[in-house]
Amino acid sequence: MNSKPKIVVLGAGYAGLKTTKELTKLFTPEEADIILVNKHNYHYESTWLHEVAAGTINPNQARFMISDVINPNRVRLIYDLVEKVDTENQRVVLENGELTYDYLVFALGFETNTFGIKGMAENAFSIVDIESSRLIREHIELKFAQYNNNPNSKDSDLTILVGGAGFTGIEFIGELVERVPQLCKKYDIDRRKVRIINVEAMPSILPMFDKDLVEYAKKSLSDRGVEFRLGAAINECTEDSFIIGDDNEEIKAGTIVWTGGVTGSSVLGESGFELTRGKVTVNSDLRAPGFDNVFVLGDCAWVMDEKAGRPFPPTAQAAMQHADVCARNVKALVHGGPLEDFVFHDRGTVASLGVTDGIASVFDGKSLKGKSAAAMKKVVDNRSIFLLGGTKTLLKKGKLRPF
Repeated sequence: MNSKPKIVVLGAGYAGLKTTKELTKLFTPEEADIILVNKHNYHYESTWLHEVAAGTINPNQARFMISDVINPNRVRLIYDLVEKVDTENQRVVLENGELTYDYLVFALGFETNTFGIKGMAENAFSIVDIESSRLIREHIELKFAQYNNNPNSKDSDLTILVGGAGFTGIEFIGELVERVPQLCKKYDIDRRKVRIINVEAMPSILPMFDKDLVEYAKKSLSDRGVEFRLGAAINECTEDSFIIGDDNEEIKAGTIVWTGGVTGSSVLGESGFELTRGKVTVNSDLRAPGFDNVFVLGDCAWVMDEKAGRPFPPTAQAAMQHADVCARNVKALVHGGPLEDFVFHDRGTVASLGVTDGIASVFDGKSLKGKSAAAMKKVVDNRSIFLLGGTKTLLKKGKLRPF
């Protein structure tokens, strides 16, 4: 009879993959069985998906094989879709089977949240994973390819409409201003015919940054042709437009991308966890309330900042810090030691505005703009690749080339 505890990790994003790596360091094969479940056989850098969607990097650059960084002889790798967690019986229901657990780490990542905007889910693209990002890339290029060859083409077919002015939306737009001139040259299109329009209900972009950095970002993108419609709520998304504002203005477009919100995996709700805006508000030790052996991490968790009275932002750096604490707490549960509370170490915030431009707040609030911020963004991206995949993956996938 197998008396070893079975530790099951759901999801191979930043939190799940990092947790798995740490568990293999903390447990010998004789101490615990570790199982990692993921839909795909690869991990993708979700903070690079906007580049895939815009077409400025190849989809393969943003992902690497899980078996290249996790030894299949040490960790059982299951590539399947998680449908539900039966917490009462400590069982995970998969599309093609099921498995039991003694300790569970729930890190299935995010899904798009359209906040109930009419037609958004049906008519807009979303940047969710490699395939959805690749689809946006191909759709945009198709619109350019068809423009001079289809007698029914309209100038609005070249308009790219982006809903939401948070990280994903603005970084996506920053890549688009790099990509559009290349597409115009490739398909012999006047750049002035292409419009990139950002619509945001809030009065500002990138609310997590200081005002001077926000103004810099807005001016940088505006100078490169981006149009901003701020303080304009999206009332409806049709097949080829946003309808916005109090006067129901219609903005036509050939490509519509929604980046305005995400929520935790819908499997949380299917599994009966208590949710707040689609996520679990976890205890200070990252366990789900009411469960001694279930941890919820990354985009599926609200981790409270007690000093600020609000959750920490669900960033990649936070997710990997969740992983470190979670792995140590699993070890403490198995061996009977004390559990530790999560403490977030803020290493700064960086947003790219294209290949050679960006803004950053780092080193206890020091502001960076332009090329220095873009360089810092590369450092952050490379650090993530190194922490998850090691030196070999960094050399293969990292952004090591200078500007």
